[in-house]
Amino acid sequence: MDHDRADAGELAEYGYDQELKRTLSAWAVFALGFATISPVVGIYAVVQLGFVFAGPTWIWAVVVAFLGQLLVATVYAELSSQFPITGGVYQWVRRLGGPRLGWLVGWLYLASAVASLTTVAYLGAGWLHMLFSDLELSTATHVLLGVVFIAVALGINLLGVDPVKHFLNAGIVAEGVASIAVSVFLLLFARHHGFSVLFDTLGAQSASGGSVVAGFVTCLAVAGWAFLGFDATTQVAEETEQPRRSVPRALLRSYVFVAFTVMLTSIAVTFALRRPADTVSGKTADPVFDAVTRSLGGWSEKPFIVVVLVAFFACAISIQTYIGRAVYAFARDRQLPCSAQLAKVGERQIPWVSLVVTAVLAGLGLLLGLNGNAAATLIAFGSGGFYFIFLAVALVALLARLSGRWNPAAGDFRLGRTGLVINVLAVVWLVFEAVNIAWPRAELAPPSGSWVQVWAVVLVFSALLVVGLAYVVVAKPHTRLTPEPSTEEVEAL
Repeated sequence: MDHDRADAGELAEYGYDQELKRTLSAWAVFALGFATISPVVGIYAVVQLGFVFAGPTWIWAVVVAFLGQLLVATVYAELSSQFPITGGVYQWVRRLGGPRLGWLVGWLYLASAVASLTTVAYLGAGWLHMLFSDLELSTATHVLLGVVFIAVALGINLLGVDPVKHFLNAGIVAEGVASIAVSVFLLLFARHHGFSVLFDTLGAQSASGGSVVAGFVTCLAVAGWAFLGFDATTQVAEETEQPRRSVPRALLRSYVFVAFTVMLTSIAVTFALRRPADTVSGKTADPVFDAVTRSLGGWSEKPFIVVVLVAFFACAISIQTYIGRAVYAFARDRQLPCSAQLAKVGERQIPWVSLVVTAVLAGLGLLLGLNGNAAATLIAFGSGGFYFIFLAVALVALLARLSGRWNPAAGDFRLGRTGLVINVLAVVWLVFEAVNIAWPRAELAPPSGSWVQVWAVVLVFSALLVVGLAYVVVAKPHTRLTPEPSTEEVEAL
């Protein structure tokens, strides 16, 4: 109870009342981060694309992406320790870079987060179809099953925080079975290749004009998808006990544990493939499913699909959870149209209106799937949006650190001088990866896709930026912010 009063007091320093239910433990926050990053969703979605562009050497792109994103996660951990407020990047950039920039970054973050929910639902729909049918999946059915994913995620979230915690725990169990247990089995009993295969492209460079480097760089753009979502932990800071301590630790622990699981699965699947060249050529469309079911036997197909589906549903639920909080934080500051409605907190102490609205928007995004295989386009935009947000946050943090406007020593999680070096390296990594993901590549668009799909990341992100800038100029949302209370006013609360 004393901790609850202290947490509410810290929140009052930022001008907010304790409206959300503060019941999340450090483990629950870890579960949210783990389910959102999700090794199953992350790696199962990109393994086939990785093989197409780099062959078995795609694993090294995963390693590079992990190390680069570890730098970013560390910067986020310091920020979340000092600013334990729901809203995450919007709140940080608003306070360190100014309210106008904070609004723009928050706006782009919301769009990217909604796109990520659309992507997970679209990818999960394929597994849901495999559970009930062996027939080819039509585009219309694919979209409808994606809507089912979003509807389930919304329904669970509307039940309240406690049911969400139970489903996320189930997701961790499913991840453990589908990733760790299966990977260990494959490594011990189903190896068909040695370590040397990880240095063989098997001719995959032909998809990139014969260039091994170009293929690897393309693979690195796709691999970035596997390491998104660790920032979900920052969105529930106002529902977490002792957030200055719990949130940054949960963020880093979930990220590192997921990264370990992703790399274990990557290596195990690659070693277990009887004919990896068939995956490079596209003959084997789903290398993970092929490696697992051939190794365990035909009986394992349906049980494995069920376990993977649990992980996908947990990921969708966790994404829906943090998007709803992000919109709530924006609306609470009167930064969006219909803010009064979007900021409503229901009897279960959850922002239910924000949850419903974001689910509808994510469902509309599934309409992109009516135009052929949209997986690569959705992954590219989902990754691209987040990496530009990562870059904006890391750059604002670096400039604030250098100018003295931000003193990381004020938080419970501190890196000292090492933090500056990590921050600089994070910015360098993000400049490269953001450009790499946004780079227009015909090979990442659906077959016979239009130039619009090739330039999807650049076009959509530019359009969102223009809309955001126009809203800032016309509506001036930054002028609606309520001044934060003085120390005397906080003490009087």
